[in-house]
Amino acid sequence: MDQLLQSVKIGINEKIYIKNPESTTLGKRIVEESILLINEIGFDSFNFKKLGLRLKSNESSIYRYFENKHKLLLYLASWYWGWVEYRLVFATHNVQDTREKLKKALAVVIRPTQVDSDFSHINEELLSKIVINEYSKSYLTKEVDMENKEGYFVIYKRLVSRLSAMVTGVDPAYAYPNSLASTVLEGSLHQHFLKDHFASLTDCHENGDPTHYFTQLVFNSLNIKPHG
Repeated sequence: MDQLLQSVKIGINEKIYIKNPESTTLGKRIVEESILLINEIGFDSFNFKKLGLRLKSNESSIYRYFENKHKLLLYLASWYWGWVEYRLVFATHNVQDTREKLKKALAVVIRPTQVDSDFSHINEELLSKIVINEYSKSYLTKEVDMENKEGYFVIYKRLVSRLSAMVTGVDPAYAYPNSLASTVLEGSLHQHFLKDHFASLTDCHENGDPTHYFTQLVFNSLNIKPHG
């Protein structure tokens, strides 16, 4: 799978950015350093002036790529979900048994993220932490309906659809596949957040990472036991 990932190009909605950051060295540095800086100080304290100082570049150069920091967060989140989607596809494409496929898919979308050296300018581990802590800020806005129509969340929605289809593959009669799939994705972010900040509100730190919890939740909802 690692060799296949080397050729992956994650397609992100062109309306999110002004100039594709993947097209230049500066653009890649903007993405790389923004991940590091947001992880250090949080998205609320992050701005392009601080990023420019870190890059030793004019703030105006960043605006040639992104209209504002909200669009940059949308870009980072879209890249992350696209990367998760590719990993899910590669991990499950040769799996014929529907229960095993769903189990593998759950592991991919829920387990803590590791750094992937195939993308040298993106620290996936830190980006995963940013998504856990900040992703809701990308859609809890007044503009969410307009941005949804513009396709800003299409990668995330496609990932939900893939997971939903696997739920249906296990139990075609189950009435809530989309609800269950979106609950897994959103809920796993929340459980990881609780582990880091409100440990008394989750059992996942004692009984394995959230993968075990959500695998049990999903298969209990389907009233079917996973293999293994």
